[in-house]
Amino acid sequence: MTNESPNKIHLAVFILVGLLCLMPMVSSPVALILGFTLASIGWAPSQVHLGTLTKKLLAYSIVGLGFGIQLDAAVSISLENLPLILGSIIFTLILGFALTRLLKMDHKTGHLIASGTAICGGSAIAAVSPAIRANSEQTAIALATIFILNSVALFLFPAIGHALSMSQHDFGVWSAIAIHDTSSVVGAASAYGNEALTTATTIKLARALWIIPIALISAMLFKGDKKKIAIPYFIGFYCLAIVMVHWLPAGEVIYSAIFEGSKRLLVVCLFLIGAGITIQRMKATGPKPLILGVLLWIAIGSSSLAYILLLN
Repeated sequence: MTNESPNKIHLAVFILVGLLCLMPMVSSPVALILGFTLASIGWAPSQVHLGTLTKKLLAYSIVGLGFGIQLDAAVSISLENLPLILGSIIFTLILGFALTRLLKMDHKTGHLIASGTAICGGSAIAAVSPAIRANSEQTAIALATIFILNSVALFLFPAIGHALSMSQHDFGVWSAIAIHDTSSVVGAASAYGNEALTTATTIKLARALWIIPIALISAMLFKGDKKKIAIPYFIGFYCLAIVMVHWLPAGEVIYSAIFEGSKRLLVVCLFLIGAGITIQRMKATGPKPLILGVLLWIAIGSSSLAYILLLN
């Protein structure tokens, strides 16, 4: 048997497991574990750029989720939580700056990790990185740090939510504020319930709109290039989907089907994300970036949880 034959078998198994993730019996955490397992044994396809594929499928799935959200609810939830959204972003960025100096870390790497924690993980890092002229190593370290914490959040947050008997609304708000990437926010919230999913998606994407001003401010602070700010296009299409549902209610059956299909597509995205995790990547982050990421995560997670449970 040639070396090419095992590779074809591995690819076939990988595709089959990926398709299996479209089935309702596979949850978001299970999909992540399946992807990580295949990557760990060397069965993730090297000939396919999983990062690019995941980014595209994630954008499609988020746009599809817009068809399951009511415009009035989206506006109400966003305005109601605006102080928490804005306050948490400012708090995280200031704390990130202070901790970066305290840990004597590279300033650009620290700022990228803080930006990813403050707004929406990898998307924020991808937007801010060219604006501050971060090199590939600084960007990769920040992405790997956020990536690891996202994977943990997918398991940890629903467990904490159930332990504290949080309502679906409160859990949706908390996950949108305290979990980095949109994919993990939606994965954790969908595991908690449909109301949590709707709330989390709405707040997270409202939060993601702050990528643009943060990237512009970052470019000025680091004397970078304001022309190289990457704006996530899917946010606009997501908003358009919500407006379409509001103005064309006759398509409710179609909208519902798109919404349900998008939730399953998101599980496939988490499978692909899991397949991108390697032991080498986890080791390459080193202790300081991970320490910074964990400290910021604990700070934003605990403070937002206290706000939601005690003051909201």
